[in-house]
Amino acid sequence: MSNTVIQIEKLSKKYQLGVINSGTLFKDIQTWMALKKGKEDPHSIIGENKYNNTEDYFWALKDINLEIKQGDRVGIIGKNGAGKSTLLKILSRITAPTEGKVKIKGRVASLLEVGTGFHGELTGRENIYLNGAILGMKKRRIDKKLDEIIAFSGIEHHIDTPVKRYSSGMYVRLAFAVAAHLDSDILIADEVLAVGDAEFQKKALGKMQDLSTGEGRTVLFVSHNMGAVENLCNCGFLLDKGSISFNGNINQVVDKYLNSSNTNNIKLENGFINLEDIREEIYLEKIFNRIKIYDQNGQYRESFPMLSSINIEVELEKTEKFPEADYCIAIINQTGQWVTSFATWMHNIKVINPKNIKLQIPSLKFSPGTYKIYLSTTDHLGGKYIDRIEHAASLYIVDTDIFATGREYTINDGIVIPEGSFNLFD
Repeated sequence: MSNTVIQIEKLSKKYQLGVINSGTLFKDIQTWMALKKGKEDPHSIIGENKYNNTEDYFWALKDINLEIKQGDRVGIIGKNGAGKSTLLKILSRITAPTEGKVKIKGRVASLLEVGTGFHGELTGRENIYLNGAILGMKKRRIDKKLDEIIAFSGIEHHIDTPVKRYSSGMYVRLAFAVAAHLDSDILIADEVLAVGDAEFQKKALGKMQDLSTGEGRTVLFVSHNMGAVENLCNCGFLLDKGSISFNGNINQVVDKYLNSSNTNNIKLENGFINLEDIREEIYLEKIFNRIKIYDQNGQYRESFPMLSSINIEVELEKTEKFPEADYCIAIINQTGQWVTSFATWMHNIKVINPKNIKLQIPSLKFSPGTYKIYLSTTDHLGGKYIDRIEHAASLYIVDTDIFATGREYTINDGIVIPEGSFNLFD
């Protein structure tokens, strides 16, 4: 396997729905023996496509082939029900695959759900030793790591309290601190980090990055927070209905996911979103036809790093009916605030019967988060609406090291990052 730490070959996992046995103990033993020997289930339906879901069972994973190298930070992305958690449970040896093989080199520390591996009656301190023992660590080795684990978790005052009295956030803090600091070669983290507060999430993401780059550990990370995934991971793959639909550089994987799950799951036409599919209200006329958001290379995307260049193009129709109309493109944040807007009357632009609007922002100085694109056209000087779409497309701004100091963005940096210089003088 050389520097390959995880090798997955033709991995599949089938779950039975409803009744979970074959009806008799003898048939159940036959099925178990066949699967144990790598043979087909003798009680499966003859001639059926084994990967077709039926009323009796479904395939959570289907023919997964993957190779993960030492030190990789792998983002696993997909919609709910795509098979992400099932894959992590197999890698963590919590459940066994129905078909295929998984070869793992090294110790695995898993953080799949709140309280995984904790005993409720034991204190936080005792659970640290319990988890270390499960990983095969000696007591004296755990003793050396103990103070560091407790300090990182931030629950020093409650470390000798039974964990059954912990809140979900305290569980996560301690569970992550244990998984990150004990001697494991592979760290697996599911969406569980979403339970923690924003401060701890950043702290945990930073720790996982340090483990990978500084100590050479491999990290597998599942999250629906695309900003966190792009910040932490250097590669990844997209799961769709139990199969890998795309893998590669993490930015490409995130773009593929966002494009496949864009606003209201609308299909793209040459990179354009058809606005007819998402129009909620009709005013005088349907003027806005399609919209496209793309980068400096002309590639459609909805996710952009901070300070990157962005282009928005809107196709228009039936503009000859309103030759004096004004047009506006605005960007609105999650709370409904107008972050910025561009309008013909602001820039003293007048074009008779335009067919396209093109907006270029050379440096996107917005804070990380989700934004929406607002479109409107009115009669002259912002009067009556001719056409308006309040959520024409989504825009995701991803955190980057814009200050070149190694620190991440914080809310104190503001909604918009302006240009300017700041110095102290004696």
